[in-house]
Amino acid sequence: MPTLTHRDLEGKVAVVTGSSSGIGRATALELGRRGATLLLHGYRNIDGLQLTARQLMMQRVETRIVTADLSDVEGCRRLIQASFAWKNHVDIWVNNAGADVLTGAISKQSFEEKLDRLWNVDVKATILLGRAVGERMYQQAVHDARPVMINIGWDQAQEGIEGDAGMLFGPIKSAVMAFSQALAQHLTPKVRVNCVAPGWIRTKWGEGTSEYWDQRAKNESLSNRWGNADDVAASIGFLASPAADFVNAVILQVNGGQRCYAGSRPFNAASVH
Repeated sequence: MPTLTHRDLEGKVAVVTGSSSGIGRATALELGRRGATLLLHGYRNIDGLQLTARQLMMQRVETRIVTADLSDVEGCRRLIQASFAWKNHVDIWVNNAGADVLTGAISKQSFEEKLDRLWNVDVKATILLGRAVGERMYQQAVHDARPVMINIGWDQAQEGIEGDAGMLFGPIKSAVMAFSQALAQHLTPKVRVNCVAPGWIRTKWGEGTSEYWDQRAKNESLSNRWGNADDVAASIGFLASPAADFVNAVILQVNGGQRCYAGSRPFNAASVH
C-alpha cells in the first residue's frame, strides 16, 4: 500500500492551468511542496502568475511559465505542445482554469456573454485539453507510475442553486464533471482521472461578498465556515499522489460537509435578487 510522505511527488512533472491566483496558485504550491516540478499556466494575470513562480522558486521548485488563451483552440494546442516539450512527459495535469464572471468588468455584461465565456474556458477548454493530454498520457503510462488528471467541478452543480450564478455555473460544472467520468472510463487503466467539486470557497468573489452570502456560505457547510484555496489544493495533492492510486473516476466534494435542509433553504432568496 502506498505511503503518503512529504515528498511523495518527487520527480513528477505537473501542469496547473489557471495558476495565477486562488485555487490554482494554492495547488501549484501544494504540488511543489510535495516535490513536483511545475509548469504554470496563466493568461491575463501575468503579475499573479509570476508571483506564483517566485513563491515556488523560493522553495527551490523547478518552474516554468506558459501563457495561453484557453478560450481559443490554438491556445490550447500551444499549451499542450509547450508542456510536453519541456520535460518530454507530464505526470500530473490539473485543469483548474476557469472564467471569473462574478467580478470585474465582465460581471456587468449580459447573461449570454457570461455563458459564452464560461463555456469556452471552463467546458470547451477542459474537454479539448483533457482529450488531447489524456491520450498523450495514455501513451507514456507505465504500470507503476500512472499519470493523473484532475478537473474542477462544483458541489452544487447537480442539486442546483437559485439565481443567474446557479443557472450559469450549474450546467457548466455539470458538464465538466460528466466529462471527467467519461474520460476516466476511456483512459482506464493507464491514466487516473478524478474531479474535485469545491463548495463555498473564499476566493476573490467571496472576499467582498455581502453579509447574506457570507452567512449562507457558513450555514450550508457542516464545518460552519468558508473553505479556502488551501483546502482544495490539499485534496488535489492527495488525488495526485501515489496514496490515491486506487481512487479513479471520483467526484470529490470539498465543502466541509454539505448541510441538508428539509424543504426549502432557511434563507430569503428574494433578498439577493
